[in-house]
Amino acid sequence: MGFEVYLVGGAVRDDLLGIAVADRDWVVIGASVDELLNLGYRQIGNEFPCFLHPQTKEEYALARTEIKSGMGHTGFVCDFGPEITLEEDLSRRDLTINAIAKNAAGEYVDPYGGRRDLKSRTLRHVSAAFVEDPLRVLRVARFAARYSALGFTVHADTMALMQQLVTRGELSSLTPERVWKEMSRALLETRPSEFFRVLRACGALAVILPELDQLFGVPQPPLHHPEIDTGEHVMLAIDFAKQQFNSITVSWAVLLHDLGKGLTAADEWPKHIKHEVRGVPLVETVSKRFKVPKELAAVARLVVEHHLRCHRLSSVKPAAIMRLLEALDAFRRPVRVEYFTRACEADARGRLGFDARSYPQAKLLIHCMLEAKQVEIKLLLDQGYKGIKLAEQIRLMRIKAIAEYMASIKI
Repeated sequence: MGFEVYLVGGAVRDDLLGIAVADRDWVVIGASVDELLNLGYRQIGNEFPCFLHPQTKEEYALARTEIKSGMGHTGFVCDFGPEITLEEDLSRRDLTINAIAKNAAGEYVDPYGGRRDLKSRTLRHVSAAFVEDPLRVLRVARFAARYSALGFTVHADTMALMQQLVTRGELSSLTPERVWKEMSRALLETRPSEFFRVLRACGALAVILPELDQLFGVPQPPLHHPEIDTGEHVMLAIDFAKQQFNSITVSWAVLLHDLGKGLTAADEWPKHIKHEVRGVPLVETVSKRFKVPKELAAVARLVVEHHLRCHRLSSVKPAAIMRLLEALDAFRRPVRVEYFTRACEADARGRLGFDARSYPQAKLLIHCMLEAKQVEIKLLLDQGYKGIKLAEQIRLMRIKAIAEYMASIKI
């Protein structure tokens, strides 16, 4: 075998950080496509030669360089000849901590100081070529969300390059699907708030998600929101949602739940009357912009429209609880009630000093749904009810079941 193989990227980075390695990627130096095919590797992908190992099924990519040929994330021409060196391949990577390689003997090749930056907890670009790919703005922000809990911060020079990409308007070349992929992954990183903070710091949030960017600096009543700033509240809430629920459906709804507050006139601050109503079209617009999966979009809309009703659940009448369950389509889609209550809990507890508080409304709504579902419809059918009359009787019996449950727990 006349070529060399190196472990690269995230596997090397995370191993050095003491983090369990999930996937391993390899780079092959000095080989051709035909050589790997003859050894049983299976070629995958279209942009550049990448292969699956015949036994391990791990990914092996030929060393390559990239030359900028147009605007945006995909405007590159790749060269993957056997003459490409390891250093040249590593030079095209985004961050120094992702540009470390390790050979079979366990020796590191680290031409750009990745191990140094791991020790100093620095997210730093490899070279000036960083500005050739606008997707790197989102990737750096996502790495910040993943590693900020370990003390990582974005280097000032890297932040300046990110700002340069924003100023040049390069982010507009990113497809909605690509932005959504990075954002949805970021919402499930260790500290998702850092993703949006970094984007805001370089000006990218105002381009990608202006509806969220607009919430920063908008005050709320300090009695209910000690953090006061609406944007800060949303950041606390998405971090809470990640830590407690780790669900993209819940986190997406939490991210958007207060967008309506960005439309409140300044002379009405810190109150935000009817913000849940104003927020509905904004949530629909944002979900459509990023081509969000339908169920995520539906749950987010329900949360923005009805989260205040959930917060007040213990003080409302059984008929009002029934109306909320009907709005959620709870009897056909009970999982939505779970997503909804979790998002509402993240809103209620994602506030400065409120994280340890209980949120009994979540269990109350779920139990009310379960009690209502137990209504025996067969008895009504035996009594001759059908059509609209049957539906009316089912509804009345469900409200009665909810009332009896609430009386039993002395609400």
